[in-house]
This record gives sequence, structure tokens and C-alpha cells, in this order.
Amino acid sequence: MTAFRKPQVTLTSKAAPFAIRAERAADVAMREALLDACFGENRHGRTCQRLRDGRAPAAGLALAAVREGKLVGTVRLWHVSAGGRPALVLGPLAVDPACRELGIGAALMHQALAAARARGHAAVILLGDAPYYARFGFSAEKTGELSLPGPFERDRLLAVEFTDGALDGAEGPIVPTRAALPKRRAVRAPVAHAA
Repeated sequence: MTAFRKPQVTLTSKAAPFAIRAERAADVAMREALLDACFGENRHGRTCQRLRDGRAPAAGLALAAVREGKLVGTVRLWHVSAGGRPALVLGPLAVDPACRELGIGAALMHQALAAARARGHAAVILLGDAPYYARFGFSAEKTGELSLPGPFERDRLLAVEFTDGALDGAEGPIVPTRAALPKRRAVRAPVAHAA
């Protein structure tokens, strides 16, 4: 039997290592700046954003990639009903343009999908480029009868099942299923009264 050797990888300064971890509250400003840089400030009007507005991502499924102390990648998954079937919607996936050749996007995808599967989720849906996402198992095979709350290109609506048949017969709108986060109210300082 031949033993397989792990190939030697030489890291250059451009290929400094990165770490993927759970998103933290302190990441919010950096995440929002990264999303603006990747998708533009008009990203809030995109179709899939309507599924996320005012909601928290699924538990344990908001990930951040960090390199040299800086947030350089993000991915989040959200609870939805896909034509009456429970699923998750993935997005946005974003990587700092200066780090795009380091495999951060693929690493985020692999870790997010593994975490979703480990948490017992049956399917993940996204809106994206089929040639890129096919390597993660996504296809348009089960999404032909599903719709989003806004304009979208049908061939970009993709899904992967972790449980065979999870999206069989799914038709109709994809809608958020978790309750909206409560609106933040301004906190007033107590008023001192003269005696």
C-alpha cells in the first residue's frame, strides 16, 4: 500500500493565512463596509435582501473570515419557506477584492454548508452564478417552480439538498419564516425631578 503524502505548500506574503469563525457583534461595521465595497451601497434594494431585512441569520450560520486582524469575508444563512418547504437562503457571500485569490469564498461556502448540514437543515437556496456554485452541489433542478419577492433571473435560483427530496414538489414563493427582530427604540435617560 502506498502512503499518500500531504503536498508541501509555500505561503507567500500575499497568501497569509486566514481564519473562519462565528460572526461577532464587533464585526458588524466591518461586515457592512465589506458588503458595500463588494455589492455597492444600493445592495439593500436587491431581491434577496427582502428575505433578510429586519431578521437575524439562522443560529450558528453567520460566519466571518479574518486575515491579519481584518474581516475579509462573510457569509450568512437565513430561515425561509420555499413553497411551503423549510429551507435556508444563503447570502450574501462576500470576499474582500484584495483577497479573492486566496480561496476564502470557497472555504466560507464549505464551512457554512457543513454547519447547516450538521444543524439538521434539509436544503439551502441561493441566487447566484450556476458555474461557480455547481462545485458546491447547487443546481436549478428543484427551483423551477419557486419565486422570489422581486425580480430575479430564473437560471440563477439554485439549491442544494442535504436530505433527498427536501424540495420535491416545492412551488410558490420563497418567504422568510423567522419573526422579525424588534425595532430598536431609543433609550432615554431617566429624568431627575426636583423635590
